[in-house]
Amino acid sequence: AGAGAGPALRSYPHSAVLDGAGAYRLRWGRRGSALALRLEVRTRGYVGFGLSASGGMASADIVVGGVERGQPYLQDYFTDENRVLKKDPQQDYHLDYAMENSTHTILAFSRELHTCDTNDKSITESTVRVIWAYHHKDMGEAGQNYHGSNRGTKSLRLLNPEREEVLPASLPYFDLTNKDVPVPDKDTTYWCQMFKIPIQHEKHHVTKVEPLIQKGHENLVHHILLYQCSSNLNDSVLDYGHECYHPNMPDSFLTCETVIFAWAIGGEGFTYPPHVGLSIGTAADPLFVLMEVHYDNPSYTEGLIDNSGLRLIYTPVLRKYDAGVIEAGLWVSLFHNIPPGMPEFVSEGHCTLECLEEALGAERPAGIQVFAVLLHAHLAGRAIRMRHFHNGEEQKLLAYDDEFDFNFQEFQYLKEERTILPGDNLITECHYSTVDRIRMTWGGLSTRNEMCLSYLLYYPRINLTRCASIPDIMEQLQFIGVKEIYRPVRTWPFIIKSPKQYKNLSFMDAMNKFKWSRSEGHSYNELVLKLPVNVRCSKTDNAEWSIQGMTALPPEIERPYKTEPVICSSSSCLSCSLFFTLLFVVHITASTIGNIGPFV
Repeated sequence: AGAGAGPALRSYPHSAVLDGAGAYRLRWGRRGSALALRLEVRTRGYVGFGLSASGGMASADIVVGGVERGQPYLQDYFTDENRVLKKDPQQDYHLDYAMENSTHTILAFSRELHTCDTNDKSITESTVRVIWAYHHKDMGEAGQNYHGSNRGTKSLRLLNPEREEVLPASLPYFDLTNKDVPVPDKDTTYWCQMFKIPIQHEKHHVTKVEPLIQKGHENLVHHILLYQCSSNLNDSVLDYGHECYHPNMPDSFLTCETVIFAWAIGGEGFTYPPHVGLSIGTAADPLFVLMEVHYDNPSYTEGLIDNSGLRLIYTPVLRKYDAGVIEAGLWVSLFHNIPPGMPEFVSEGHCTLECLEEALGAERPAGIQVFAVLLHAHLAGRAIRMRHFHNGEEQKLLAYDDEFDFNFQEFQYLKEERTILPGDNLITECHYSTVDRIRMTWGGLSTRNEMCLSYLLYYPRINLTRCASIPDIMEQLQFIGVKEIYRPVRTWPFIIKSPKQYKNLSFMDAMNKFKWSRSEGHSYNELVLKLPVNVRCSKTDNAEWSIQGMTALPPEIERPYKTEPVICSSSSCLSCSLFFTLLFVVHITASTIGNIGPFV
């Protein structure tokens, strides 16, 4: 857009506003083996941008730039574990364009995804914790000016495949929004509200789901999940919302288990592929849905009232396929447990060969096509992988996130649709850290409990909603020395009869009483991964395939998973490559602002 515009905005198909005030916008796009980034920031001082494993300043990969007296600057930095900023001897960020006007600074630059530089963070398909900062002065005016409160972090996926489909503006929609929810003055609140889908008499396809975040609450609403509930409910469940995972929450909420949509802060919504839609309006479709909203109120602000929610855009023009959702992984139960004090503990949930053989063999022998995956754990989760085996041979990972962030959970599109066939195996592999915990972590609904799940979006829809497993609990208890439990089992969790040190304790209390060392934890981990599993293979409305409840042995697989080798490009190679860039530097005065349009 004119001589001073730099690379066209279409070079940056993705964008996110990084701060609540809309002062800092990031645009980005893949450029071969590099990532092109564009920062548009409401300042005439320096702009900082970085990648961090923790979301903080320690051990971060940082670039700082700006325009000072008409001259652009861009410098590659890193921080050590003590957050000391140091100039990187290998400069891997390359400036394409810089501009400053009376209100904003714009910087466009690129960097190889993998740079061979130990001070840089590799950019992968995992979640990336982006850190940002800006100051009203340039770097050179007073050294490293502290950015004060103009800083923050946001989790993003920088290598999301592009979704270019543009939907007609005239398509009908309906909104699922909270009504004047009083947000408590506490750090974290999960609020659940039941809704009834208004389209009930004729088949339609939902083609897109968008977040509706109340203005000013962009940092308050952290994520939204939409679950499909039992169709056997009635309208009495619609009367009120309630705090989720609460002892007093309505029983009807417990029937809502399958995630059909997920949005997290920083996300833009979800568009179904052109040949697929979420069917609504027929007897087989979701009728009641539960919306879970995570409110993040770290400053304990009082008196907040929220009306955020979701917009579902739909069409009467039917697409070729109905989308389905399969929950795969570890059945959520106390039989999934993680010892305390473990820097790394791996759990595996099996969507077994036996379940897929029966369900797909009966409903879809040619297989189903997976097009998106949501990986789900709770606060102890550090990494999740979805492993796929065909005829015993491991395929490329279906999905992975080696930098899992509980507060940034979204369906990730697959670059290529993946066929799942009868007799395939799927393993959801979850890595946890419990170094800050002194008691066992149990599988369960609370965020302090854990989960290990993958939600597969696929087509065509078949009658399989859950393909999961539970490890054998008795062999787990034998590890800590349990010999006998009281039978018949009349209480839950059940009670131990012997040996003496555990007598009359519940199995949860016994596991907590055991003195866990790291070496004991590692031995326990090795045992659990080899245990026989109980197969969960469910249809809609809690019906079951015949394989449900059977015992199966987990497949013999290579552990740990061997990641593909990364091919990196050093900065010295870049200078001799085709990455020659024309640098436009424009210093625009206030009198010419009208020619370049807004920056937001």
